Amino acid sequence: MAREGEDPGMAKASKVKRQRKKKPKENKTRTVHANILYDNAKGEENPNRNYANNKIKTTKYTVLSFLPKNLFEQFHRFANVYFVFIALLNFVPVVNAFQPELALAPVVFILSVTAIKDLWEDYRRHRSDQEINHMDCLVYSRAERRYVERYWKEVRVGDFIRLRCNEILPADVLLLSSSDPDRLCHIETATLDGETNLKQRQVVRSFFDLDCDFDPLKYNGIIECEKPNNDLNRFRGYIIHQSGRRDALYKENLLLRGCTIRNTEEAVGIVIYAGHETKAMLNNNGPRYKRSKLERQMNVHVFWCVIILLVMCLFAAVGHGLWMFQYGDKRPVFDVLSPEGTDLSPIMSAIYLFLTMIIVFQVLIPISLFVSIEIVKICQVYFIHQDMDLYDEETDSHLQCRALNITEDLGQMQYIFSDKTGTLTENKMVFRRCTVAGVEYSHDANARRLAMYQEMDSEEEDCTSHSGTLPRRDSVTSHQSARVVLRSQSTKSHRRTGSRAEAKRASILSKHTAFSSPMEKDITPDPQLLDKVNECSSQMDFMRFHSQPMSQLPSDLADIIDFFIALTICNTVVVSSPNQPRQKVRMRFELKSPVKTIEDFIKRFTPSRLTSGSNSSSSSSLITNRSSNRGCSSLLSSPSAESTLTKLDEEQPPRGLEHSFGPVPPCYNGKAWNLEDGELRYEAESPDEAALVYAARAYKCSLVGRLPDQVTVELPHLGKLSFELLHTLGFDSTRKRMSVVVRHPLTDQITVYTKGADSAIMDLIKPPDTGKRQIKIVSRTQNYLNLYAADGLRTLCIAKKILSKEQYACWLQHHLQAETAIQGREELLFDSALRLETNLQLLGATGIEDRLQDGVPETIASLRMAGLQIWVLTGDKQETAVNIAYACKLLDPEEEILTLNADSQEACALLLEESLHYIQAKFLCSSTDQAAKAFHSNFAPFEIYPSSSPSSSSHTTPFTVLRLGLVIDGRTLAYALDKSLEDKFLAVARSCRSVLCCRSTPLQKSMVVKLVRNKLKVMTLAIGDGANDVSMIQVADVGVGISGQEGMQAVMASDFALPRFRYLQKLLLVHGHWCYSRLANMILYFFYKNAMFVALIFWYQFYCGFSGSAMIDQWYLIFFNLMFSAFPQLITGTLDKDVSAETLQQLPQLYVNGQNSEEYKPYMFWMNMIDAFYQSLVCFFIPYFAYADSDVDLFTWGTPITTLALFTILVHLGIETKTWTWMNWLSIAFSTALFFTVALCYNASCPTCYTPSNPYWTMQRLLQDPLFYLLCVITPVAALLPRYTVVNLCLTEYKAMRISVPLKCLRFSLMLNRSSNVSLPLASSWIKLVKMLTAKRCKV
Repeated sequence: MAREGEDPGMAKASKVKRQRKKKPKENKTRTVHANILYDNAKGEENPNRNYANNKIKTTKYTVLSFLPKNLFEQFHRFANVYFVFIALLNFVPVVNAFQPELALAPVVFILSVTAIKDLWEDYRRHRSDQEINHMDCLVYSRAERRYVERYWKEVRVGDFIRLRCNEILPADVLLLSSSDPDRLCHIETATLDGETNLKQRQVVRSFFDLDCDFDPLKYNGIIECEKPNNDLNRFRGYIIHQSGRRDALYKENLLLRGCTIRNTEEAVGIVIYAGHETKAMLNNNGPRYKRSKLERQMNVHVFWCVIILLVMCLFAAVGHGLWMFQYGDKRPVFDVLSPEGTDLSPIMSAIYLFLTMIIVFQVLIPISLFVSIEIVKICQVYFIHQDMDLYDEETDSHLQCRALNITEDLGQMQYIFSDKTGTLTENKMVFRRCTVAGVEYSHDANARRLAMYQEMDSEEEDCTSHSGTLPRRDSVTSHQSARVVLRSQSTKSHRRTGSRAEAKRASILSKHTAFSSPMEKDITPDPQLLDKVNECSSQMDFMRFHSQPMSQLPSDLADIIDFFIALTICNTVVVSSPNQPRQKVRMRFELKSPVKTIEDFIKRFTPSRLTSGSNSSSSSSLITNRSSNRGCSSLLSSPSAESTLTKLDEEQPPRGLEHSFGPVPPCYNGKAWNLEDGELRYEAESPDEAALVYAARAYKCSLVGRLPDQVTVELPHLGKLSFELLHTLGFDSTRKRMSVVVRHPLTDQITVYTKGADSAIMDLIKPPDTGKRQIKIVSRTQNYLNLYAADGLRTLCIAKKILSKEQYACWLQHHLQAETAIQGREELLFDSALRLETNLQLLGATGIEDRLQDGVPETIASLRMAGLQIWVLTGDKQETAVNIAYACKLLDPEEEILTLNADSQEACALLLEESLHYIQAKFLCSSTDQAAKAFHSNFAPFEIYPSSSPSSSSHTTPFTVLRLGLVIDGRTLAYALDKSLEDKFLAVARSCRSVLCCRSTPLQKSMVVKLVRNKLKVMTLAIGDGANDVSMIQVADVGVGISGQEGMQAVMASDFALPRFRYLQKLLLVHGHWCYSRLANMILYFFYKNAMFVALIFWYQFYCGFSGSAMIDQWYLIFFNLMFSAFPQLITGTLDKDVSAETLQQLPQLYVNGQNSEEYKPYMFWMNMIDAFYQSLVCFFIPYFAYADSDVDLFTWGTPITTLALFTILVHLGIETKTWTWMNWLSIAFSTALFFTVALCYNASCPTCYTPSNPYWTMQRLLQDPLFYLLCVITPVAALLPRYTVVNLCLTEYKAMRISVPLKCLRFSLMLNRSSNVSLPLASSWIKLVKMLTAKRCKV
């Protein structure tokens, strides 16, 4: 009723609002037209005019904007604003304390140094931009009717570009034509994501049937696609032809900027995204800014310095007001009048003096601290990069520091979250065992071969270190020179991008095929299985000769040959010829005339054709849009409804089976497989695929060619067979499997081959109601899968399914509809795959070993001794993950393991409740258990105290880490991360020494890290090597990427990048400890130094009526912190080492020092401030009493105080310095010499600078006075004697406490580790620690 009574104006207004709301939805796509249609049009008429051009500009500034923009950025730092305000305040005559120009000098110096640094960095970016923008490419010109050379910066969206082999793509280009006969284009993405394997890209379907070269003038389509985004694995859109027909576009049609064309002579495409809108540029975010924990603590103390400053100024102002008030109406002769010439009241004098004292005491806020910290951090990063122990010779990669401002956080980590595959393991998948048709083949000879590789690798490293070259990973040595020549062109083209570091890495990695080391590909076959393969092949050869049907082949032998066919073709492996590693092997069988509709396609599968056993060379080929994506988007591909091209029989008589088994296909050039040229090379997208293909080749079932519509394999006795590839259903993390639909060349049947995780495949197996054989196969295979998992092997199941023509036609119709859908395409394709992958016949399973990286068990043991809690988050199945965890010493055989597997949230809650009760009953409340008593009495040093705060009141009590391990699967983890259960899960997990999360998704990994970081208020580090680890790496306080075989996605998202996991030990225990210790001590020293110097002026106020006067010359006052005392602390902050690297690695327990923030406690700040005020009292009053009743002037008394303060500060730094080098001595000598040089020159050249005071010849007279030298000895000794006494002798209680900690830990360690091989080394480590701490100077 209310709607009927609405005012028409209101209804119209609401309609307008709805239309406005709909507008953003309409702009979610981009429309791209060809530019050649608008060559003569004005700029406003070109529909592509609003899109970004291809000019790259990564610089921040221009000539005009540099000064204002840089100052604006520097003023984002509050300290700079504060000091500029103080300098400007000094220009006010009533409150000024120094010469205005002189007061500006420190601020101008600090701002100038930062500006010059920013300018140099920006200039380097400008040079790189210029180099890239002026690279050449071929762009079609309508006026000249040919492709002309233009700079990259001149390319626009809608331009047609011709690409040549080994050329780098200037923009994101939609592929419209390729010189490849299969309309393919191969690209190498090493500069984009670090992956060296080739990736296939396809021409847009509607341009498949071009009989001639692509002519841009005949192009009349309009492209609708998604707006620019940074997702490298997704591209959606469609092309609208003049006829109104639409063809879908996929990521397989898009060539990304920065990739290199391989294997294709020429290709033509239209620019979709240019410049900063390309996916590569949108992913190039550069180093990220993070605030370290130490910086946050420092900011609190800077705030306290401000409070102290205000209190001192307020005290001085009140004192000055009282002092003026005591004169009453009689004004002192030295009173300062107001600007109007009138007398100031005591209150106004106090207010003005308050502002004056802010100027005088400004040094209390360390202006140079922030710049010094930046300089020290840059130097620390430089020395970390120079550490050759963190250099990996095999990949020629160093540690990379991508976040320059959190180096000290490396010394304060408490939790480490690690991926498993590729991080703890090598990600080199080696075929170990398999089971086929319920029979297990152990491959013992292959196991013995693998046992020899570790020794061989060490010998290879020795040879490599002598030769200085990378180890050669390819077994084909006769063509090394050819590879070098080919790669030199690649390196040259890479160098043109301007990213020399990435080009160097890409060049090195591309010298060998990915996943093709001898360990991975040289597989020793099992003799029993090899005999069965040969027997099967010989029987098939016999049946071929006698024209017998294949159905007569025994079931066990048929399963064996199908098993190896599945291993060979169910993948996306690209075959390369050996003499040219990046040249694809081509083998084309006879093609057939195309048809355009499903009806024509179905007509092919008549009963007579299906039973006639036609030749593979006469089989049809359905060109498919294969997806090599390993993600969920566009995981499936097949022909579109309107543009499906099928290759039918030309009018030829049908051939018999003998042609299917022909040793050489009609159009095959046998020269490519000449043994003299070496074996074929496989370009795999994942190590799993490579391992299975190499395993099949070991049994003489070789993949010899791959085209978009067919896969060619070579079988023993049978020659080469061509399987018509109808569809490829790509792998994704949800289905956990991939499938290929092929037309079998022997039986003409439509066959589906599927491989995937056992958890996914076993649920899809056809119910075994046909006989006992299938039941036995499934049962035995499951038992063998459990054994493989127990051995730490990665398991995959292999299955197949035969489709009738009716089943295939029905599925195809739905699949084509899903593929041509614009909205919800991914979901429809996903459902289509689920519909096909049912009722499978189990063929067998494989066990693949992913070997641990060198040094992983030792690294984990060392990190655990350092007090770090290590959690492993992996996507592997539980049994495999548990066994790898035992192998890498994450789990201890003596530990109790809590396993949480639940099918519902209620069951998960019950499990967590029971686990908490069990932990409390066994470890916390048992009065009879000796270990529990010992735990509380002796393990106290390893208690973890979360920060208490109002938001985390439930976690303020200390908790201890028990000798328990927790294993939880992905489904249970999803329940445990629910808001109602996360606290219970965290209570259980934080009590365990190790946590292993299996079957975890990328989202779950990041949620676990965020939960621990936010709830426990601890420092977290996440380390991984793949794209699935990116979210976890970004959530953690410190993210570490491993530059492994899964590309560079993790590295690009990380703060630090390592070549190997074992380097994490030295990065944290050594460099992390040093960085934290150096910066913590430097910050405390800065606060002390500034407070000590300012306090000298404060004490003088008691003798000058709190007038704001200073006995120190303003030149010394301004430049004391900026110049005279700056250099030694920079050297100490960069080079000081409280403990040697060898000791830190031998005694990881010293890392606890940083975890507990022992070097920077709040009380240390206040102790340093108290010490600073004491030293200032000594440095002020000893010269005061020494020169009492003398006739020296103000500066003759103030200059010795300045000199004594400098000596005291430098000697104080010497006491705090642990490692002395020649640079420390040189810096102290330089600072002293600089002070005296400036003082002598200044005092000799300034006779009448500040009348009536005269600094002329002051230092010269002092150097002739013996009293001055006596003061230089007595005063620093008296000022530093208390600190020196405490530091060297130590308070008895403090020393006893420091020694009792390791003694208690020693007793507890000996109790827990009964076996001698564990306890003795651990005991010796603790004894070393006790001795070292006994000798170590205690720190106040």
